[in-house]
Amino acid sequence: MKVAIIDDYQDAVRTLDCYARLKGHEVTVFNDPRTDLDGIASRLAGFEALLLTQQRTRITREMLAKMTALKLISQTGPNAAHIDMKACTEKGILVSAGGSGMPNATAELAWGLIIGALRHIPFESAQLREGHWQTTLGTGLHGKTLGVYAYGRIGSIVAGVGRAFGMNVVCLGRGASMEKARAARFATAASRESFFEGADVISLHLPLNAETRGIVTAADLARMKPTALLVNTSRAPLIAGPDLVDALKKGRPGFAAVDVFEEEPVLKGNHPLLGMKNVLSTPHLGYVVRENYESYYGAAIDQIVAYSQGKPINVANPEVMKG
Repeated sequence: MKVAIIDDYQDAVRTLDCYARLKGHEVTVFNDPRTDLDGIASRLAGFEALLLTQQRTRITREMLAKMTALKLISQTGPNAAHIDMKACTEKGILVSAGGSGMPNATAELAWGLIIGALRHIPFESAQLREGHWQTTLGTGLHGKTLGVYAYGRIGSIVAGVGRAFGMNVVCLGRGASMEKARAARFATAASRESFFEGADVISLHLPLNAETRGIVTAADLARMKPTALLVNTSRAPLIAGPDLVDALKKGRPGFAAVDVFEEEPVLKGNHPLLGMKNVLSTPHLGYVVRENYESYYGAAIDQIVAYSQGKPINVANPEVMKG
């Protein structure tokens, strides 16, 4: 099959062990981050299989109209909300979406952001290169309150590290996750208001869906301390519209560390958060470690191989197979 792999920003997939399983297929890897959907669709017009790297590119009905040879979309991971599934089914394009990564990588990055922000590590490193010595005063973690929203696969790891640092960990979320938090002997917030008011650090770990979009409101942010840090390694739309930028300008919370943005990739520094001195930003690195790439890409490659052998797996639109 003629296979396109897109959005491999680091040109990493060809270095992975799983890549060898595509032997016998004609594979083209695209590394450049692009946002022009028409241009992306035009250059993919001749490919039979498309391997998507996470949710980096939306696949729309208009794009599919240009991708006339396409028979298979193989998604890294089970989240396929960025794919127009109805249009794929109508056009007879099978979508395979399966596999998963480890939660540890995102939890590790969350803590990297927390420590990096509170100890001003990126700034102090840059200052040292410019000839300066110790220009800021950091904030310690021991005895501070860590708010974890919510206590799931990633949030539970973040909470455990907070406990190891001697922090007072408080969790917020739905009933089932709060039961798990209490079973692990973590405190749960008495109210939403007290959660945002009392935390020195809040780390968001909710999935993005119709119920959680905009779940962190301007009122929530306004309750945070002027010394507090908000960390988001989940999805940017958990916070409504420009509310985070506005809140940071008003000084509540005083600081933020973000790994996610409303529209990605962010190119040419074109985002208001990137110009704010009280924000530490990274380019959606949460899951970007070699171990996760082996898992995600490995599953997506297996889906391509299975389809080429007439035995598709992890089919997200089984209606296609009935035609």
